[in-house]
Amino acid sequence: MPAPRSTVRRGLAAVAALPLLALAATACGYGSEAKDDDAKTNVSAGGKKLSSDTVKIGYFPNLTHATALVGIQEGTIQKELGGTKVESTTFNAGPSEIEALNAGSIDIGFIGPSPSINGYSKSQGKGLRIISGSASGGVKLVVNPDRIKTLDDLKGKKIATPQLGNTQDVAFLNWISEKGWKVDAQSGKGDVSVVRSDNKVTPDAYKSGDLDGAWVPEPTASKLVSEGAKVLLDEKDLWPDKKFVITNIIVSQTFLDEHPDVVEAVLKGSVSTNKWINANPEEAKASANKALEKLSGKPLPQEILDPAWESIEITDDPLAETLKTQAGYSVKSGLLKEPDLQGIYDLGPLNKILKAEGLPEVADAGLGVK
Repeated sequence: MPAPRSTVRRGLAAVAALPLLALAATACGYGSEAKDDDAKTNVSAGGKKLSSDTVKIGYFPNLTHATALVGIQEGTIQKELGGTKVESTTFNAGPSEIEALNAGSIDIGFIGPSPSINGYSKSQGKGLRIISGSASGGVKLVVNPDRIKTLDDLKGKKIATPQLGNTQDVAFLNWISEKGWKVDAQSGKGDVSVVRSDNKVTPDAYKSGDLDGAWVPEPTASKLVSEGAKVLLDEKDLWPDKKFVITNIIVSQTFLDEHPDVVEAVLKGSVSTNKWINANPEEAKASANKALEKLSGKPLPQEILDPAWESIEITDDPLAETLKTQAGYSVKSGLLKEPDLQGIYDLGPLNKILKAEGLPEVADAGLGVK
């Protein structure tokens, strides 16, 4: 797949004026433990335990992680695991989740491409594997319409991203660069101020006037719109075919080596979940919202939920060519040296499942294990 067309250039700015907003409090040092009440997470009655007593799964309380939200909420993943129990933890952004994976706090994670690339590169190809796709799209640049009316108006403004080095942060830095503006990737200072802000607090920071906009995933983008922001750019419009990977499934290489049966069961649950979501979008949307309610204490209002859900495509395809492109963005921004990504994908177990289900197999863009 060719790189995103240059006619719609990516560029936002780096944030320096705001102090960094606090990350979410962590229950285990890395993320918050997801609540299991009302979710169908009990081990299957009489179900056979696999090679591990538990599997620790990490994901974000974002609609771009709908596979995890719905798969855990509906018990679809747990059903495939039998007597092996799911333990789940939520994160604000990918770098924190990679830390948890490296520390053994989670075994499998739903995560964006940039942290996956960075984690794989830093471990010299030994820390993780991408084993499936999960979602495409669902990322928007939303702004205060009183302060910003065109893309050129972003210069000199304060724009939030979820975390330094996360997928949206890298995308925004690349867009700014293509605009011809300068921003220091680490500090966020430059022609645009890039503010690294927890998705939970970004809407309040926007309401208070501390932010002029944000490049963020759903449902944060639609939450900001409900506060009066306007969508200035939908990231999918930067990509050929309007598709780009926003969520992968990764696994610790150690866990994959020691518990391949558990990994295969989680993948079966993911494929089943994605199939059900795409066949039952309204029911799936309600299920995802119920999961978000348990994580945040309240459901998303319909005026936020509907547009957010509409902008996301759920897919088993990891869209590997787009990950290659996003790796180039990380290098260009100075956040990553040129990575060797050979072996980052291990799609054999997924393709085995897809073939058995009569579904098309997916490609690894030449970056699969040998």
